[in-house]
Amino acid sequence: MVTAWILLAAYVIDRLVGDPRQLPHPVVGMGKAITAVERGIRRRWTQPRSLRRAGVLLPLIVAGGAWGVTALLLWSLSLMSPWLVWIAEAWLISTTIAAKGLRDAGMAVYSELRKGDIPAARKALGMIVGRDTAALDSPEMVRGTVETVAENIVDAIISPLLYALLGGAPLAMAYRAVNTLDSMVGYKNDKYRDLGWASARLDDVANYIPARITALLLTLCAWLLRLDYRNCLLTVRRDARLHPSPNSGYPESAVAGALGIRLGGYNVYHGVASFREYMGEPLRTMEPEDIILTSRLMLLCSTLFVSFCAAAAWLWTGS
Repeated sequence: MVTAWILLAAYVIDRLVGDPRQLPHPVVGMGKAITAVERGIRRRWTQPRSLRRAGVLLPLIVAGGAWGVTALLLWSLSLMSPWLVWIAEAWLISTTIAAKGLRDAGMAVYSELRKGDIPAARKALGMIVGRDTAALDSPEMVRGTVETVAENIVDAIISPLLYALLGGAPLAMAYRAVNTLDSMVGYKNDKYRDLGWASARLDDVANYIPARITALLLTLCAWLLRLDYRNCLLTVRRDARLHPSPNSGYPESAVAGALGIRLGGYNVYHGVASFREYMGEPLRTMEPEDIILTSRLMLLCSTLFVSFCAAAAWLWTGS
């Protein structure tokens, strides 16, 4: 089990530094590994049934490889100095967290909206969402930003911290590999329906408990920030299950309830409109300041959870 100081150091590194472009990022390596393994699988198997079986192999190779490489690296460093292990593990865990990146991405949209530069705001939003942004007005861009920040509280903060607590950097990196797999191959389209099903299912399982922890934490954060915590909890209980994802509805409905806004509705992907069930009640019109409130909820939620994880690690390891 990882120590409290390593967890806290990892979180502080992310909050202060984020993901510097000058340094290599493990997720980039994971992406290249996924592409290589997928290419090898498709050369060997082409039929839907065989691809479906190979779909189980893909996360085993990639996530198992991420765990193994990380564990081997830390073991090798331990032969030289325990301080090297401490530094490497803190940095590796920090790369699985994205609190600073989430806040910066949301504030980039907010800044352009406040300046009234709609084209620039659409461009900034397009960097973090998959939906078409060319025709979105200000409230719809606020919705897209709030939904993205809220949804990613789970897989960019709470889940990696939880798995780091349970299994150190190796398990946190394995989780990040699962999440990267889902973002690359976990689609229900003709190309990935057979090969990506296991990766998508594994990501759902990995985020199941963290998503529900996040909803409870966001309710507490809403109370601490003097937002509508009662409506937050009510909206989660009523609307979370309406989301097509078994997990994403929990943080999104919690934020919708806390802010008194309605998320969901029509999104356009590659020119095709898709309706997502509404979450929350439209008690007021969405405004750019809702991005700031969502960022505050996200940062407070992440701070509370890393504090909880550090306390648990301290009680378990004594350090």
